[in-house]
Amino acid sequence: MRYAVTVVLACGVAAGGIFLETAEAKRRSPEQTSADKAVVQGCNTFGLALYQKIRTEKGNLFFSPSSIHTALAMTYAGARGNTASQMARTLGYGKGKEFFAAYAKVLSHTAAGKDAPYELNVANALWLQHDKPFLQPFLALNAEYFGAGLFDVDFKRQFEAARGRINTWVENKTKEKIKDLLPPGSLDALTRMVLTNAIYFKGDWASTFEKTGTRDMHFRVAPGRTVEVPMMYQKGAFGYVATSDIRAIKMPYKGDDLSMVVLLPARPGGLAKLEASLTVKSLDGIISRLRHPRKVSTYFPRFKTEYMMKMKPMLKKMGMPEAFSMKADFSGMTGSRDLLIDDVYHKAFVTVDEKGTEAAAATAVVAKANGGGRTVFKANHPFVFLIRHEKTGLILFLGRITEPKE
Repeated sequence: MRYAVTVVLACGVAAGGIFLETAEAKRRSPEQTSADKAVVQGCNTFGLALYQKIRTEKGNLFFSPSSIHTALAMTYAGARGNTASQMARTLGYGKGKEFFAAYAKVLSHTAAGKDAPYELNVANALWLQHDKPFLQPFLALNAEYFGAGLFDVDFKRQFEAARGRINTWVENKTKEKIKDLLPPGSLDALTRMVLTNAIYFKGDWASTFEKTGTRDMHFRVAPGRTVEVPMMYQKGAFGYVATSDIRAIKMPYKGDDLSMVVLLPARPGGLAKLEASLTVKSLDGIISRLRHPRKVSTYFPRFKTEYMMKMKPMLKKMGMPEAFSMKADFSGMTGSRDLLIDDVYHKAFVTVDEKGTEAAAATAVVAKANGGGRTVFKANHPFVFLIRHEKTGLILFLGRITEPKE
């Protein structure tokens, strides 16, 4: 009989140092190796590929590539055979302890000291059926490289109580920004493990928008349709680039370790073309041109949005169907092929105002039993945005706004 494994990720961003719940954070290396860069490349490539899968949906989008990628990496630690190969190809994972050591180092690189002027909290955990034996190497790997806490629960007899306990953990780790990540029915008596990741970021703009400069202005949602939104304004020095297709700006957070990059189509109605062109290579090319600040009169809307998705269909289409099937091989977790992934849940939240940014996201993977003059940047039509770690280039959050709402 096959049993269920659930992976949960939660992440949040708030207007306002980074704390990483892993011992690896204490052993931060100042330089990135090729293995470290491969981890970042794999995460960013996956995040943009996932964006391509969901961009046909209507409305605002927001998710954390880093959160999803990390939780699935924790799951990958127990994958074997073709299941592991499919996950590696889809997610850009490497092999062996060298890969996991590099992953831990990348996570530690994003960690900031106690005096950092922002917060970035990451936490991982494994929730285990108390009477089911899991292999020590799998547990030890997750503890060493992901700082994963281990919690015994009773899914067999009290799966709803376990769901409540896990949701509370996620809520606490994201400072109450992500609630009810695991919906009713997501766990049952056949669940045997839940893997969780939570990330929370709170950062103030390096150059804040004065509230006195905010005015209601038109935002063109679609041809012939505009809405009134509170548009923030400031004239400051920002990385900026303009091409025939896009206007891009980089707005750093205090400390300059993280920044928001906004990609605005040069013309209203150009969002689909911009999105279709997004790859790691094209994005890196844009970001490389944002290094030198220039005076920019910046108009940017206040907004708040929440997004949730069940990822099983997308991950299967992206190249890892075996992990969700009777063929799944997660024998690295228990010693036998008795586990498979039932589904992956992701929930995200973001709010942007004059002070800074607040966002939260959570992902859950559930495995169950198997039977020229003045430069102006005016974001007054749909745009793509991302929050990235400057030193590593890791994309922590990625989304789009088609209609700003508060």
